[in-house]
Amino acid sequence: MPFDRASGLLLHVTSLPSNGGIGDLGPAAFQFTDFLEAAKQRLWQVLPLSPTGYGNSPYAATSAFAGNPLLISLDTLADWGWIKRARLAELPGCSGEVCWNNVIAAKIPLIEEAARNFLHQHTDQDWESFEEYCKMNGTWLENYAFYAVLRQKYKGASWNTWPKALAHREQAALDQVRREQGENLAIQQIIQYAFDRQWGALREYCGERKIKLIGDVAIFVSYDSADVWTNPHLFELDEDLEPTRVSGVPPDYFSATGQRWGNPLYRWDVLRKQGFSWWIDRMRRAHSLYDIIRLDHFRGFEAFWAIPAAEKTAVKGEWIKAPGAELFQTLHDKLGELPFIAEDLGVITAEVDALRRHFDLPGMRILQFGFANRHAHNYLPHQYVNNTVVYTGTHDNNTTLGWWDEEANKFEKQSAKTYLGCGRKDFVWAMIRAVENSVADICIIPVQDILELGADARMNMPSSSGDNWSWRLKPGALTSDLAAQLAAIAEVADRDVPPTEYFQTIQTVSETAEAEAAPKP
Repeated sequence: MPFDRASGLLLHVTSLPSNGGIGDLGPAAFQFTDFLEAAKQRLWQVLPLSPTGYGNSPYAATSAFAGNPLLISLDTLADWGWIKRARLAELPGCSGEVCWNNVIAAKIPLIEEAARNFLHQHTDQDWESFEEYCKMNGTWLENYAFYAVLRQKYKGASWNTWPKALAHREQAALDQVRREQGENLAIQQIIQYAFDRQWGALREYCGERKIKLIGDVAIFVSYDSADVWTNPHLFELDEDLEPTRVSGVPPDYFSATGQRWGNPLYRWDVLRKQGFSWWIDRMRRAHSLYDIIRLDHFRGFEAFWAIPAAEKTAVKGEWIKAPGAELFQTLHDKLGELPFIAEDLGVITAEVDALRRHFDLPGMRILQFGFANRHAHNYLPHQYVNNTVVYTGTHDNNTTLGWWDEEANKFEKQSAKTYLGCGRKDFVWAMIRAVENSVADICIIPVQDILELGADARMNMPSSSGDNWSWRLKPGALTSDLAAQLAAIAEVADRDVPPTEYFQTIQTVSETAEAEAAPKP
């Protein structure tokens, strides 16, 4: 579906300067919303909010449905009376990058303590609200609670290494866990209740300020996840519940061996026979969290690269067709209009583009990509169409300044200078103005770019095991002057108000002008 002309900022929740060593859904999130409003930005894009697994990546989640407990604000829990504020004294502060191991060790015990306090000391009204939440989210919530408790019991080991009866979800084994771990199961459900309650309050605050939230949904899920453990029949697993084929992308200009992501592939035939019910549930959940949903690796819905699980690289894979058209039609029939953005970067076939166009989904453009050679000019603004989402760069790119300083070659720099009419000194804001002033309906700028930060502020280096996902905004970095600068660009680029308000304003101005020009009696 096409979207209103608007602009916004890309900043993951973990990057907020919150108390506790990691960004969360507390005061800093509301302060950032205030900055967006002052800057006349009508969109806030975040990365997946799911619990992180391998490498702390939000794209390697342990659940496609649950929220990340680390994003819960302990300050807000203290405001609710779930935990004494004095207990928060030893938490890491607001500054510095996310030190994941330290944050996990400091926050998780306190969040569990707060949930345990709620379990034993709640009002009737709060308990009624919690029970209603459990009823509305029953299937995924209960299964995730089992998975989280067992993963904790077995010290983070993947579910396929648990005792066989649990790995295979034998009913007697699950019943025993329910008897022995009843309180811990309830605590995990309460933690999810707290996450949804805090996220819901933030979303409402954004909505009151006419700011929409864009969230990411990764096409594949992690093997070590509640989803695969709960629904092994939906994935390409053998009798021992090991993957037979895994996801990735083939060799290309950037990698001679391709990328072997390792996610188990879907049994699309089984999903089709079930009316895509798992995907309906997943998208219903995503739509309850976000106003707009960005579909990561959209091309995988038309065809996906299937790699034999025994292969160490992606070289010996093959393209397999996926029932994307059937899936999206079913989602439309069951859930209504699809508020999707298609991440269609890379080598995209005519069939993938046809699928996107058939459902009128906006594709993506990255301005950084446009200067490589003549074949990359479709990433430059003069090639855009309205139904497009444009970025200076995404979380997977270097920052714009970092790209100029560390990645762009002589030809790319000269092309950028020619196109934008400037050199390094004004390069970042020239890039920002170029995407803001383009015809693309949606324009998203990473916060690192509006701050003109270098490569050390990069969020992620794909296919690396470096210190990813740890960058954080410094307290006080987003100033009123910066908000005014963004607001001025949004105004002149007609991205500051919804079209209905814009045309109402134009009509009022026109009527006033006509009245003033009319002859006086």
